[in-house]
Amino acid sequence: MAGKSYNEINIGDSASFTKTISESDVYLFAGISGDLNPAHLNETYAQGTFFKGRIAHGILCSGLISAVLGMQLPGPGTIYLRQELNFTAPVHIGDTVTAMVEIIEKLEKNKLRLRTTCTNQNGGVVIDGEALVSPPKK
Repeated sequence: MAGKSYNEINIGDSASFTKTISESDVYLFAGISGDLNPAHLNETYAQGTFFKGRIAHGILCSGLISAVLGMQLPGPGTIYLRQELNFTAPVHIGDTVTAMVEIIEKLEKNKLRLRTTCTNQNGGVVIDGEALVSPPKK
């Protein structure tokens, strides 16, 4: 299975992936990453923060962008080169997050610039940024 090559991609092409963030996702990510921040894992602690409850790791949610890039657009064989992320709102356990990528520029040397956005189930933007990738060669 191969993704789209540079020549098969047009400015404006887009793709998305949606996932509901579960408590298990947060605990597994904490174990894998070593980020045991109580804002993610300890409800009593998190109730005392301005979020008023536990939130998912921002980087866990941004991983959904990687799923779109690696599996859909450009797809398998894509090399993820750079990512700028702006975390604009928290993701709570049970939120459904949609990661969307859109081709915004075709650069020289087989490189693509993409807008990357994650929204919650209410349409609120939780992550906004840009990525640079190299799509697979055919």
